Amino acid sequence: MVHDTITVYAPLREVYDQWTQFEEFPRFMHGVVEVRQIDDRHAHWRTSIAGVTREFDTEIVDQLPDERISWRTVGGDVRQKGVVTFLRLDDRNTEVTLSMDFAPEGAAEKAAAAVGVVESRVAGDLLRFKAFVEDHDGATGGWRGRLRPAEASDAPRAGEPGTGEDAAAPTAPPGPPSHPMPVDPGHL
Repeated sequence: MVHDTITVYAPLREVYDQWTQFEEFPRFMHGVVEVRQIDDRHAHWRTSIAGVTREFDTEIVDQLPDERISWRTVGGDVRQKGVVTFLRLDDRNTEVTLSMDFAPEGAAEKAAAAVGVVESRVAGDLLRFKAFVEDHDGATGGWRGRLRPAEASDAPRAGEPGTGEDAAAPTAPPGPPSHPMPVDPGHL
């Protein structure tokens, strides 16, 4: 499990709205080449890290505006789930917390996970997200729809972290709410 928190110097609504713009992720997420929004709930990702290209699909399991977005992979080369939460600290400051669980494949990915490379990547991605939001005058867009876990597909995913009763609804760690940030942690 990877867990990190950062304070963004921008209002909650602006920070949340920017996070919902998945197609902008290549502008601040290391190794993300393209994100194509398929529909309100699904996106297709293409990453290239250390010369290895991966493609995978994600599904938003739960999205509550200004509070959280949880997701899981539903197809492709990557198995992960996570939640990103947003907490209003005051009128100009928002705390963003990302928690993610993933299944590394192969010796190289397991070794990278064991020495903290994934945690470093997530921390760097959050820092770049913070800079992206703080350097822009408002979000580049925003989607404020509500997606409920009961409406997500419930087919089990082979090899998905946490496959079982909890696979359909990733949960935030104890403490303030947190939100998901799809990243390709296992392919460094």
